[in-house]
Amino acid sequence: PDLSGYEKFGLGNVKYNISRIRVIAVEFPSASISLIPGTGIKLVIGNVSLTIDMNWNIRTWMFKDTGRSMVYISKVFVTAVFSTPVDNRGHTLISLTSCRTTSGDIDIKLNGKS
Repeated sequence: PDLSGYEKFGLGNVKYNISRIRVIAVEFPSASISLIPGTGIKLVIGNVSLTIDMNWNIRTWMFKDTGRSMVYISKVFVTAVFSTPVDNRGHTLISLTSCRTTSGDIDIKLNGKS
C-alpha cells in the first residue's frame, strides 16, 4: 500500500507520499530450521538483503519535489519460533510464538527534480 502523511520540522510541516512500492529483489543466502523438543520449530534466516523501488513526493510551504527512489536493505536477520501443538482431532497446528528481526545497513538513493 501507499504511504502518506506529514511530519513537523522546524518552521513547518513536510507532507509526503510514497507510492508504487515494489520489492525488486530478495536474497536468502543463509537459512536453517531446527526442532525444539516440546515446543516446536525454530527458523533462522541470516544475512537477507532486499531491494525496493518506489515513487515519492514531498511538499513544504517553501518547495515541492517528486522522484523515484531505490532502497537497499542488507544484513537482515530473522529468528522465528513456531509452536506445533496437536488439536483434539490429532491435527498439528502451527502458531507463531516469537519473532525477532534486526537490520544492519539501509542505503537510500533519491532521484528527483531538485
